[in-house]
Amino acid sequence: MDKKITIAIDGFSSTGKSTLAKQLARHLGYVYVDTGAMYRAVTLYAMQNGLIGNDFFNREGLIEHLDDITLQFLYNPVLEFAEMYLNEVNVEKEIRTLAVSQLVSRVAEVPQVRHKLVEQQKHMGEAKGVVMDGRDIGTVVFPNAELKIFMNASPETRAQRRFKELTGLGQVVTYDEVYKNVVERDYIDTHREDSPLIKADDAIEMDNSNITKQEQLQKVIDIVSKMLNEQA
Repeated sequence: MDKKITIAIDGFSSTGKSTLAKQLARHLGYVYVDTGAMYRAVTLYAMQNGLIGNDFFNREGLIEHLDDITLQFLYNPVLEFAEMYLNEVNVEKEIRTLAVSQLVSRVAEVPQVRHKLVEQQKHMGEAKGVVMDGRDIGTVVFPNAELKIFMNASPETRAQRRFKELTGLGQVVTYDEVYKNVVERDYIDTHREDSPLIKADDAIEMDNSNITKQEQLQKVIDIVSKMLNEQA
């Protein structure tokens, strides 16, 4: 079909937003944008430049450096998805560490950071035919998106998934550390003043605690197909 829509996928950490968004974009031939990777890349920049750590955060310093940060998604044909580049350096692996996860919500709270990235995200989706996932896509970035999905799962389920992912990457972490991070991020994401994580009124909520990735994907494909048929 020639008709293309904008699909916004929001939800809590480790609900598989990126996995679903990648699968859906590949199935539809749409562009996939991982907004979480953008915030993680800014966080990595702050860590690399001594602007943030577990017990300090130089917010003003980061704000002053924002113009020095360039973010790009470059498609990797081998992996079949776009990887994040920070100032022309591939940081896809570095931004997925628990160290970054423990700090990213604090960086994402900064209004100037959100403003910079939201403007880029809006530009990326101007032509439609995009699947974008994050925390505020359906409420702030694309409030008029034709399809909004809000993903959820129990904290225990999400922590187990994240623990398995991190240990699979060779990182030395404990389940308790990961669970604590999941709960802390939930609190920060839902209580920040600027663009808190909330379900858009017109979003379809999906709890994937007890369904497979394939079942989840098929549910959304069915929703998209019905929507496109109705608009044809």
